[in-house]
Amino acid sequence: MASATLIIGVTGGIASGKSTVTRAFARRGIPWVDADDTAREIVEPGEPALAEITARYGQRILHADGRLDRRALREIVFAAPEERRWLESATHPRIRERLLERLAAFRRSEAPYALLVSPLLFESGQASLVDRCLVIDVPEAVQIARTARRDDVDEAQARAIVAAQMPRRERLQRADDVIDNAGDEAGLAAQVETLDRRYRALAGLPAPR
Repeated sequence: MASATLIIGVTGGIASGKSTVTRAFARRGIPWVDADDTAREIVEPGEPALAEITARYGQRILHADGRLDRRALREIVFAAPEERRWLESATHPRIRERLLERLAAFRRSEAPYALLVSPLLFESGQASLVDRCLVIDVPEAVQIARTARRDDVDEAQARAIVAAQMPRRERLQRADDVIDNAGDEAGLAAQVETLDRRYRALAGLPAPR
């Protein structure tokens, strides 16, 4: 495989440590695009997606400065599956379009490989944009505890968020590669190093010294 043609999809359940893993690859010179960052971009003031969301839910999902109130919207969509499906239909095509632009730029670059980081890699169909899928895995109990602490929500809401995502077993079955992020930093770094060597080999390049 020619250099710079390899795209690795990185996914995992909420609070599994996708950002931590991404930073570890970045320290090895690997570029990435984050679907969550792209999702935030497409609902900035002035974007068509925000206008569409506001038309459906009204001013209650906006802050005083006109920006999206993510917590208010999250409470709506997690309470009603049909609303979550509607939101996905309004945002996912726009996210995909921007991701395609950035991945095309990566494929033209001199990077040995690049990452598409997406919590909904499988659910959104974004797995079709990548060459391999890397799942960051932790036990569900760890996800729930981290989510409650990080997002300042109670345990019941944290459980609901985890339950709304793809089941852990299914995610693992669809993985080409897995990082176990339930251990310490040294263990994580060793796994990233191993995968970096593997991906560079797949791209036809030697591992860095």
